[in-house]
Amino acid sequence: MTDNYAKIVQDNLNRLYGNLPKDLAKNLPGEQDVERFIFDAFGKKCVIEPERITLGEEEHSSVFGILISLYALNARSDICVLSPLKSFKELPDSMPYVGAFTTHIEQLLVPHVAKIKDAVPRITKTLKGGKAPSEAGGDFSFIVYPLPKIALCFIFYEADDEFPASVTCLYSNNANQFMPVAGLADVGEYTSKKILNLID
Repeated sequence: MTDNYAKIVQDNLNRLYGNLPKDLAKNLPGEQDVERFIFDAFGKKCVIEPERITLGEEEHSSVFGILISLYALNARSDICVLSPLKSFKELPDSMPYVGAFTTHIEQLLVPHVAKIKDAVPRITKTLKGGKAPSEAGGDFSFIVYPLPKIALCFIFYEADDEFPASVTCLYSNNANQFMPVAGLADVGEYTSKKILNLID
């Protein structure tokens, strides 16, 4: 499986560098150092090079590598438009992924709502986020940026005598301009996993 991931990542890098956009650094946005492009992704320093992608101190020829290379291939000059926020099922062609989205992104966080509430400052600082727009609602909520132009809004309802805890994840309004919808589902899943790592 890892070899398959590595091949997909390298194919994506070959496409990217085979016709390198002159404004790539600006469109990510990030910094350019000759052939290297540097920006923040999933709370860590990310470096794209012709032969590899590193995230933090590690080389990632995994799902992270695929997502980051797809993000670079879809980089454009448009800015992230946050509101009105969109549910995943509102995104075009999302229907095949909706069931997995609920399980792997929202329900994954439900048992940890209380711990997440305590860790909101750490989560938003690490993932370049902040307060959610007033439209979000919930008992508490926040925005994070796993990739510079893709924002996720997590909305939490705490358990009470009548209802169990619940979690809703919404996307920035034009997130699908910067990533294919299947990739956006994975961005959500790996952001939820990152949030769980940050509460440990």
